Amino acid sequence: MSSAEHLAAIDLLRSREFPAEHGRSERGSQGPGYHVAELLTSDTFWEDDGTRWEATEEQYEAERDALAVLLADRWGPPQRFSLASLFERVVAADFGGTDGEGAAEEIPEPWAHLSSCAPDLHLWRVDGRWIALGVAQADKELPFQLLAVVTETDPP
Repeated sequence: MSSAEHLAAIDLLRSREFPAEHGRSERGSQGPGYHVAELLTSDTFWEDDGTRWEATEEQYEAERDALAVLLADRWGPPQRFSLASLFERVVAADFGGTDGEGAAEEIPEPWAHLSSCAPDLHLWRVDGRWIALGVAQADKELPFQLLAVVTETDPP
């Protein structure tokens, strides 16, 4: 997919209404208040010695950064948003941790899912919605994905 196609996909997501239910779309996943598009997906790394993994990680980060430059021309420079502490909060909630007041913290989607697979995001606030780009990988053997996210839910 070319940069022009990535931009078109992001524009399409920005123009769509959010669905009432969680589910799959033709580009990825969606749910109340969010769309996630899988712009690129690599091969898996089951038989890799680490060489192809490193090259693919670099390629996907370069794709994200190039797309971020194009979006920065539209909306200004992105915020860099680390998901590390959010991931720790999700894990704590999954294992019975609390928010300090006795109740497990509930992290809204798409943020809970994103924190489990992407270390950080490039993030813009445009017309009342958040637009994010990230490189995701759920596990070392699984494919990399270049993700574009449109959500009305503020980052936690």
